[in-house]
Amino acid sequence: MTDTSVSISDVQGASDARRIAIDEVGIRALRHPVTIVDRHGGRQHTVAVCSLHVGLPHSRKGAHMSRFVEVLAAHGDDVSVVSFEHILRTVMVRLEADSGGVEIVFPYFVEKVAPVSRLKSLLDYEVTFAGEIRNGKYTFTMKAVVPTTSLCPCSKEISAYGAHNQRSHVSISIQGNRPVWVEELIDLAESQASCGLYGLLKRADEKYVTEKAYDNPKFVEDTVRDIAAVLDQDERVDRYTVESENFESIHNHSAYARIERDKSKSA
Repeated sequence: MTDTSVSISDVQGASDARRIAIDEVGIRALRHPVTIVDRHGGRQHTVAVCSLHVGLPHSRKGAHMSRFVEVLAAHGDDVSVVSFEHILRTVMVRLEADSGGVEIVFPYFVEKVAPVSRLKSLLDYEVTFAGEIRNGKYTFTMKAVVPTTSLCPCSKEISAYGAHNQRSHVSISIQGNRPVWVEELIDLAESQASCGLYGLLKRADEKYVTEKAYDNPKFVEDTVRDIAAVLDQDERVDRYTVESENFESIHNHSAYARIERDKSKSA
């Protein structure tokens, strides 16, 4: 049995004579269960890959790494766009830091309804929440990677019949002045693709999505421009990055496009 009355040296808390501050020190690649709160107040249990860091002043030898895990364990049951700042500020208080950051990457599941049969199934999306505080300013970045279908306009135009299509990954990353929910980014990406994906399709559904994509051809350039046009009009969004990558069905390489905007600079 451990004698808790024995004094144990706090090596990390000791002073350091080199007088060199560290911009970021913390932990990476920690897998931890979290509960994500969605826009309807529902709760989804998932497993996140987490990174947490703080700035370390020149006078202190090290950071107490265990405290990062303690904060995550205490707050992992209530993670949302709204609560994320509180989690980060708790990290900074526990680590006695003036700056810090928290990033979690997790699979997020959405119930999809097949377009004709109306059968329900789940589809997973990769979502990232990243919060940072520097010089007293909090910034929150949310990213969703959304799998979609794209159909080539050129192939459709030049072919006597048919057109090649492929699965795509549309990534939307935003910083805002008011909350934007994960589901909104997913809805936006799917609405501007040739067609969205579904976990379960019957024959009538397959016919529907095939024809929908054929009637809505998109280059990667079209996809990122159409999404950017919507984000430009969303007053909640201050900065965004939109990327689209088509995993080509007739090439052994991908087609790719990216748009990045800081709306505060263009106002």
